[in-house]
Amino acid sequence: MSGEQKLLDRRRFLAATGMAGAMSITAAAQGKVVAASSEGAVADGRTLNTVALQRAIDRAHEAGGGVVVLTPGVYLSGGLQLRSNVTLRLEAGSELLGSPRTEDYQYHPGPAEEGDANGRHLIFAIDAENIAVEGLGTIDGNGAHFWHRKGRPQAKPEDMWADVVAWDYEAATPRRPAPMLEFARCRNVRVEGVTLANAPSWTMRPIACESVWIHGVRVRNPIFAPNTDGMDITASRNVFISDCDIATGDDAICIKSENPYGELLPTKNITITNCVFTTCCNGLKLGTATYGRFENITFSNSVIYNEASSPLNERVIAGIALEMVDGGSIEGVAISNIVMENVRTPLFVRLGERHKGRGSFVRDIKISGIQARGALLTSSIMGVEGMPVENVSLRDISIATVEKGERKWAHGMPPEMREFYPEARMFGRLPAAGLYVRHAKGISVSAFSLNSETPDPRPVIATEDVSDVELLHVKASAAAEGEPLLRLRNTQNAWVSGTRAPAGTAVFVEVAGATSSGIALHGNETSSAAKVVAFAENAKAEAVTGA
Repeated sequence: MSGEQKLLDRRRFLAATGMAGAMSITAAAQGKVVAASSEGAVADGRTLNTVALQRAIDRAHEAGGGVVVLTPGVYLSGGLQLRSNVTLRLEAGSELLGSPRTEDYQYHPGPAEEGDANGRHLIFAIDAENIAVEGLGTIDGNGAHFWHRKGRPQAKPEDMWADVVAWDYEAATPRRPAPMLEFARCRNVRVEGVTLANAPSWTMRPIACESVWIHGVRVRNPIFAPNTDGMDITASRNVFISDCDIATGDDAICIKSENPYGELLPTKNITITNCVFTTCCNGLKLGTATYGRFENITFSNSVIYNEASSPLNERVIAGIALEMVDGGSIEGVAISNIVMENVRTPLFVRLGERHKGRGSFVRDIKISGIQARGALLTSSIMGVEGMPVENVSLRDISIATVEKGERKWAHGMPPEMREFYPEARMFGRLPAAGLYVRHAKGISVSAFSLNSETPDPRPVIATEDVSDVELLHVKASAAAEGEPLLRLRNTQNAWVSGTRAPAGTAVFVEVAGATSSGIALHGNETSSAAKVVAFAENAKAEAVTGA
């Protein structure tokens, strides 16, 4: 009996006994089954199998569709192109190992020939439909051959909060395969069950695709590996990511808007759920690049973590980073039920202007059910002057921080950095312990709790150039050294309600700035505050009612 016939008989047995599981979706479908070994592939980890594996893919495609199967062993290969109606299946114990030689990867036009994302890939598909990569095997990009140590000086202990361990390494060649898996302008793409390891740069990018399912995927890149984003969802629509376990050296999931393959369509209808991330960069990040529209994005029921023993420069920079700096827009983001452990900054929302665009905006963001333990840096929502972040709701946010604040930070004025690359640590230490909001409109904060491990001489929440803001049911320890619990600077139409002044509060609310107005205090418990309202920086008493 041929190897191909054995595979067919095995599938019939699994289907008959109800044991096929998730793999049966494509395996049981009509199509040719091609064992890679039947096309001459040798699973010894030394023989270059590019030609044999591509022949197996082409054979399945030419038959109208089918499954190419890698049985246990290590298949060394250069770049492969997946074609319509073909599933590449890696059985448990099999490994597709990327060649360490850049000349074994064909350049595919569109992206730049060099850089973090270029035209060389271990697996590539373009204008294909009904394609899949599945199984319990491993795709290993042989990344260690494509980067090396820089030899840069180590960061001082006091600067580790702003450092990133991946900066210790850099690309050994600008033509490293990147992304390792690239799906361009494809429809009905499925990646399921596989482990993606040691990517030379970005791990996987669906770009300008429609209908993408990514389920049960493990990413395993070293924490120091440079530019090894776990998944870069780019200019695609109707994308479903679930039950993934990502450990990497750059952003775990990064949603982008750019398209070197043609028309820039919206990045739209993206659902991410039931995932676990660990990295030294960001957990979920929107941006960069951000040239077009982001619409209808959800992220839920997930964990973002670092071990308590991790040095500060190996910890997640921001658990959630929503960044728009290249002239595009973000509208309609819902994030809920996220647990973070030892993440430096829980939340970072930024609208900047690295590249100018017509009508760039960030608005209609709802974030709820966030529990962050071991945080270090202040969460923030920041636009730039004349370009406010709009309509952001934070509800049921609980942050436990280990940062020991300083009073000089409470009175600092972060630089605007309008044209800078966005990053949560870019502004340094912020003038609030829990949340800093600047250049924003329509901000609602409800059931926000901050637990500081050490006394912090900064307000729990501070606003600057903000209008139409609600601060409801805020809970925190009293700010140390006589600082207010809340500071509202040049803030209009603010509603503060349902908040109890903790014991030792010097000032419940400080109103600062001559343009502050329409600030209403209602239904608060302020008996423990030495002073309910204080005024500074030419703020007027008539700016506040209900005190």
